[in-house]
Order: sequence, then structure tokens, then C-alpha cells
Amino acid sequence: MAVIAVWKCDRDGSMFDNKKDAEEHDKMLELAANITSLIEQEVEIDETLSETIGLLLAKRRDLLAKACKGKPELLLQEEPTEADNVTPIASGQ
Repeated sequence: MAVIAVWKCDRDGSMFDNKKDAEEHDKMLELAANITSLIEQEVEIDETLSETIGLLLAKRRDLLAKACKGKPELLLQEEPTEADNVTPIASGQ
């Protein structure tokens, strides 16, 4: 039987086959949590909605940064799928 190393994100239980992807995912979730807190401090809003907005902005942070630097049209591009951002773990059967 082979041993496969996996990394599990404490925040949401996602599992990754390499440490770099796991850390990147964790950073994205931390940013989403902080954006959510900011929204909730500034606007009276449903918690579920603020979490959805926070996660959306965190997932698209690179495009958002480019848009803030003068390319707002980038925000209208199709959203990348989660499969494009996550390295799946293969089943070792």
C-alpha cells in the first residue's frame, strides 16, 4: 500500500496534494473572512450574503487588483472555475 501525503485546510476541510496549493487556498479563505468582516462592519447585511461576497472578491483578487490599477474591464471576464484553481487528489486504488 502506498502512502500519499495530503494537506488539509483547517478552515474548510479542503484537501490538497501539495503544500503550496493548500497554503494558497488558506490565504484566499483568510482574505475572504477579512473582506466579510469589513463588509459587515460597514453595511447592515445578511451574514450569508456578506460571506458570499467576501469569497467572490477573494477568489478574484488578482483581477480585482488589476482592475484597480486601470483595467476595470477585466472584472467582466468569465469567472474561473474552482477546478482551475485547485489541484485535485487522485484516488490511489
